[in-house]
Amino acid sequence: MKLAYKAWDAGGKLVANVIDAADVGEARENLRKQGLFVEELHEAGAGERLATKPSRRVRKAGKGSRLKSLSGFCRQMYVLIKTGTPIVQALEGVERQTRDPNFKLVIGDVRLRVEEGVPLSEAMEAHPEYFDAISRSLIHAGESAGKLPIMLERISTLARKQAAVRGSIIGSMIYPTLLITVALSVLVVMMFFVMPRFGQMFEDMDAPLPPSTQALMAFSTFVREYWWGVLGGIVAVIVGLVMWLKSGPGKALWDSFVVRVPLFGTMVRNFATARIARMTGILLDSYLPLLEVIGLVKETCNNRHYRDMMAKAEKAVTYGEPMSSAFNDPKLITPSVYEALRNGEQSGQIAPLMLTVADFMDEENEVVVKSLTSILEPIILILLGLVIGFVAISMFLPLFDLTASASGKG
Repeated sequence: MKLAYKAWDAGGKLVANVIDAADVGEARENLRKQGLFVEELHEAGAGERLATKPSRRVRKAGKGSRLKSLSGFCRQMYVLIKTGTPIVQALEGVERQTRDPNFKLVIGDVRLRVEEGVPLSEAMEAHPEYFDAISRSLIHAGESAGKLPIMLERISTLARKQAAVRGSIIGSMIYPTLLITVALSVLVVMMFFVMPRFGQMFEDMDAPLPPSTQALMAFSTFVREYWWGVLGGIVAVIVGLVMWLKSGPGKALWDSFVVRVPLFGTMVRNFATARIARMTGILLDSYLPLLEVIGLVKETCNNRHYRDMMAKAEKAVTYGEPMSSAFNDPKLITPSVYEALRNGEQSGQIAPLMLTVADFMDEENEVVVKSLTSILEPIILILLGLVIGFVAISMFLPLFDLTASASGKG
């Protein structure tokens, strides 16, 4: 039977948990042998199990928020457990220090489940929006091998690496996005406020307009009169595109496009390869079975081609073939990574080699992102300059013609 207890440990700290025992007497004896002085002991009832449910619904976390929360949680838990703090008390400490109210609720629920006697990895399964299959598997391996602090540190490192990669990509796109936003804002202002005044002026002067100016004025009039239709059309196109990309055919086409498009495709392939290499290295270094590692890595692959590649690797290992046989695809995996994996299989050092490859590729990817950004910025500036220049010339060209006509008559 399960018995809930509250007891004091040798350090004078109150411990709350659940113990399996035949009766109350056996439970007291087992707790005494553990150096705990029982204050309260009773059968764990349904009310306590219901207490593990969150008091309010947990919102789905964004990827950036999840990685940041997971990294901070594991880092703090590593420090506390490494210094000998019991898991429940460590969870209480992290819960008190967490500022995010949503994640605070999640930690509180995990703590309550652990107090009932549920293993930490199993308690995390209730919140996959924060604790993915990779982190839960590492926690489970740490619990089984008695190396929980080490696994917590590895999860924290992995989450920080992923957050750093995500941050570098987002940071590199801030300036191009800002340029496009400013340019679109300028065009909107010209369409709704500047061009109507020019149009009125051209009508008053009864001046002949060049074809480019006529087309621009007609477009401006259409946008101003039917702005609701234009806006609705843009929203409909965006929503339709998103829904199509989430469908089977759309997702398949997009997955093929992003790995084959020049420049951007190279970056996508390098990031995907580095992610697979790092996860494979960390999971194998944690002594997880190879087939389980491949299955876990396959779950994290968003691109269909890489997911199929990991499925081939899973099938190859099942039939006794080397995992590297599925990685021999230069369209997806850099040949040097394939060679490193093949040599690692031969030497029995897959984990350290994969981690080394991941570190090298992360450094290379930072250079690729900076290079791609340095190429995109002038291209965007040139395109925006051409568009705004075309608008400006189209607006002032009739004035130049009028000035030239007046000078010729004079």
